[in-house]
Amino acid sequence: MADIQVDLESMDVEKIGGLGIVTCAVFIVGEIAGSGVLALPAAVEGSGWTGLALMVLCALVSAYTGNILGKAWLIVRKRTPEYQTGHVRYPYPAIGQAAFGVFGRRLVSISIDFTLFGVGVVFLILASMNIGNLLAPYWADANACYIMPIVAFCLLPVALLGTPADFWFVAVGATCATGVACVILVVLIAIDGHHQKEEGFEIVHREVTFTSFSVAFGTICFAFGGHPAFPTFQADMKKQSNFGKAVLLGYFIVLMMYFPVSLAGFTNYGHIKDNVLDTVPAGVAHTIVSILIIAHLMLGFVIVVNPFCQEIEHLCRIPTNFTYKRVISRTAVVVAVLFVAESVPHFGNILALVGGSTTTLLAYILPSLFYMKLCRQKPLSLDDWEPEPEVPLHTKVFNYEIVVVGFIAGIASTYSALESLISDKFTVPCYISPTRALGNT
Repeated sequence: MADIQVDLESMDVEKIGGLGIVTCAVFIVGEIAGSGVLALPAAVEGSGWTGLALMVLCALVSAYTGNILGKAWLIVRKRTPEYQTGHVRYPYPAIGQAAFGVFGRRLVSISIDFTLFGVGVVFLILASMNIGNLLAPYWADANACYIMPIVAFCLLPVALLGTPADFWFVAVGATCATGVACVILVVLIAIDGHHQKEEGFEIVHREVTFTSFSVAFGTICFAFGGHPAFPTFQADMKKQSNFGKAVLLGYFIVLMMYFPVSLAGFTNYGHIKDNVLDTVPAGVAHTIVSILIIAHLMLGFVIVVNPFCQEIEHLCRIPTNFTYKRVISRTAVVVAVLFVAESVPHFGNILALVGGSTTTLLAYILPSLFYMKLCRQKPLSLDDWEPEPEVPLHTKVFNYEIVVVGFIAGIASTYSALESLISDKFTVPCYISPTRALGNT
């Protein structure tokens, strides 16, 4: 257990050896960025110029809700002595329980498990697909179905590490890889677009429909929805009250990665594929970007799966220190992710489905609801805890607007993603026919 120091007035725990503001921001970038770089150009194609504005709006709202989620955790920890010292494995569900009891806790736990598990599946599929594309010229039978087990096996040792504070180097590597990849990708798209214009190629964008816009919204929400893991990062910070600063810095960096790539893709191409790397021309630059994105996806896989593993270990009462029980539980999680990835190796609509449903719930609806409810709560006695100051009217209105818009947009996006999954027909699982399984990806 890490050494801690407690400010008795604010009850703000300072953990010796914990994450700083910059390191926490790097973890946020490492968790969020990656799949968004590949998927957002297609999302903007499906939503038109509005998609670029929606991207900026989602970044701002996500940063705000991430900040108030951090404030909600500080309130819960201040009122609960057992959370003021030591390591907390399940901070987001604990916030849900403090706000709405057992129902709130279970809703958060189920949503987090579905979201992080789904993100892990998407990361594993994308990393394996990109590796397969790189190996295709040298290996005739290169197929993501064969590569996914190898990737999962290679990632397992790192997935066994305890908490984010134990693998800060993973977040740094993921962030640096994506940052460099974005710069190269923007230059590559711009050069290719210039060549196409010289050859008289006319850019024709697809018609924006309700379904395409809703699916795009889900994809954009997914790209900015790192909230399931945020409280876990905050719980590992040296000073948890600084989490809001880390969130703002993290989202600023993510937006600086996402926006130029999406703008370049939309202004230089039409009919962009789900994975933008399948649209840009092959070559040395393409290979470098692919390698960097693969590195991020593999490292990001470890980051997003960790909170899910900690939740499972808490439910199974597995000790926080390293034991054979952790090896068994995390191996089982990685195998389960691998099985789902091999069963449904089509990431586009899965990404939109997760983004429109549980990601929207965890990133845009629950943070505002939990924070407002916690601020309204009154202590049972004077010896219990001090109530929070009255929330200003404009803050209440803004938060309830976020909840209403997120609820309506989330339902529309989830419905459209399900409709697309059904209409596109599910791909054949890898274990039935590896050759046919990825024919539609």
